[in-house]
Order: sequence, then C-alpha cells, then structure tokens
Amino acid sequence: MRDRTSILASFALLALAACWGSTFFMIRDLLDRVPTLDFLAVRFTIAGVALLAVAPGAVRRLSPLALRRSVLLGLLYGVAQILQTAGLAHTPATVSGFITGTYVVLTPLLAAPLLRVRIGKVTWLAVVIALVGLGVLTLRGVSVGIGETMTLGSAVLYALHIVGLGAWSRHDEALGSSIVQLLTIAVVCLLGTAPDGLVLPHRAGDWVAVLYMAIIVGALGLLCQTWAQAHLAPTPAAIAMSMEPVFAALFAVWFGGEPASLRLVLGGLLVLSAMLLVELVPRRKVEAEVLHPSV
Repeated sequence: MRDRTSILASFALLALAACWGSTFFMIRDLLDRVPTLDFLAVRFTIAGVALLAVAPGAVRRLSPLALRRSVLLGLLYGVAQILQTAGLAHTPATVSGFITGTYVVLTPLLAAPLLRVRIGKVTWLAVVIALVGLGVLTLRGVSVGIGETMTLGSAVLYALHIVGLGAWSRHDEALGSSIVQLLTIAVVCLLGTAPDGLVLPHRAGDWVAVLYMAIIVGALGLLCQTWAQAHLAPTPAAIAMSMEPVFAALFAVWFGGEPASLRLVLGGLLVLSAMLLVELVPRRKVEAEVLHPSV
C-alpha cells in the first residue's frame, strides 16, 4: 500500500510540475495588463476561499502548532510568489522557469544547516554546475538583471518552503494546512495592494487564466504538494518537481512564442543536470532528518 501511494504521489508532483510550467508565459502576458500584487491577491484569494468553502472544518481541526507552522509556510510561499512574479515581468519565461527550478539544488543546501546534516561532495559539484548554468542563462556582460535576481531570491524561499513542508507536513492535516497557507498568501498580497486599490482583470481571457492558476495550479496544486510531501522522501519528490523548468521552457517556446536559443538550451541543460545530480545521489541522512526532525 505504501509503494502504491508513493507512486501516486510521484505522478501527482509530476503533473503539478507541468501545471507550474504552464503558467510562466501566461503570467508574463497577464502582467502587461494587471499589476503583480493585484494579480497574486486575486489568484490566491480565489484559491483560498474556494478550498475553505469546500472544507471549512479542515482548518478547525488543525492544532495550534500546525496552524502557526502553516502561517509561516504561507508567508514563505507568498513572498516567493511576489518575487517570482515581479521578476517574470523583467525576464523571459524560459529563463525564469529554469532559475526558479534551482530550488531543487538549494533545498539540501538549506536543509544542511537547519537540520544539522553534512553536505557531500556531489552536492557541492551540483551547486557549481548550477551556478555555471545560471551564468549562461542570466549574465549579460558583467551584470545580472533585476528579474533574474528576484527570481533567484524566490527560489531560495521555495527551497525553505519545501524543507518546512517535508519536516512538518502530515497527510491528515494537508487540506487544513493548504487552506491556511493560501489565505496567508492572499492576505500578504492584499495588504500590498491596499495603498493603491485592487486592480481586477478586464478581459474574459485574463479571467480564464486567473481562474486556472487559482483553482488548478493554486488551490489543488498546493494541496497536492502538501499531501505528496507527507508520503514521499525529499529525493523522489524533488526529482518530480525538478521537471518544472523543462515544462516551463516547452510551454514558453511552443505556446508563448519565445525563441529556443543555444544559450537557453545550454544553460537550461546545465541547471537541469545539477538538479538531477543532487537528487539522484542517495542522501539518506538528509531524508531522515527532513521527514523525521529531532526538534
């Protein structure tokens, strides 16, 4: 039964990675008409309210500790979303997708000091490969663009979110935790839009995109991740999620009209290689600490 559940969780995360990847070129187009914080506020308010309406009792069943942890995870994810979406307004969707995906490499680096585990040589090699790939993708002369910098910052926060989910996630609390996280993200974004007022999409097509990203990618996606990480060790979970930048590039090139340049292909392959390298090498100690923390 456990093996079947693990396989199902892996496929769920792979499907989630495809959904995440599909949003990059959609968001980039939408941001031409709707400000970043306004888009995020609408998206996550719809997502949180929709899940809360379906299962209002799930939040009440959370323990005070689980509630506090869910709020903290929501804050991490919310700020990451703001940085990633703001960065996407200044960088191509393909590049943003690959840089965002470096959370897979960053996760063990952050788990090491937080969970007191040693980083192996292969992990350091993967970090170097990832940095070279990021350089190919983002460096323009001797400078890095603001969009790439914000996106890399969001990747760090996503990595912290993954470590936190791996340490705190329980399958019986997945729904309640997801609702609290979504509502926390919505509150953060709504507070950010308060001074200038909330700007809503005007086009029917924009609303379709927002609803897709709110219900399918936002509500069901976060619920899927929270549930899956309660059943999977970090290695198979991260391997599945590392496909996000690949899907992002494919969707952006096929449907977003972005060119598939040699720079993009080379840099993307380097980053993806680093992700897979760091996750394919056994890290039993890290997995044990993340899934069963001592503190």
